[in-house]
Amino acid sequence: MKCRIGCGACCIAPSISSPIPGMPNGKPAGVRCVQLDDDNLCRLFGKPERPAVCGEFSADREICGESREQAIILLTSLEEDTRSG
Repeated sequence: MKCRIGCGACCIAPSISSPIPGMPNGKPAGVRCVQLDDDNLCRLFGKPERPAVCGEFSADREICGESREQAIILLTSLEEDTRSG
């Protein structure tokens, strides 16, 4: 599956422990990445300063569901499962 242009769920729902330009300590779950623009597009896409974890993320129907709203719910649930497990 290809990413939905303008979704941005993977830049909001999960925590990212890697430093991000503008967020040197990473970002907590549920917090919008500062590199996500108003159209929910990554300002660092294709740039070397983009965190490796972001570049390694691959859209998948199990994780992204059928809509942006489902993606937020599914990614939030996975984040919570990771913290509690």
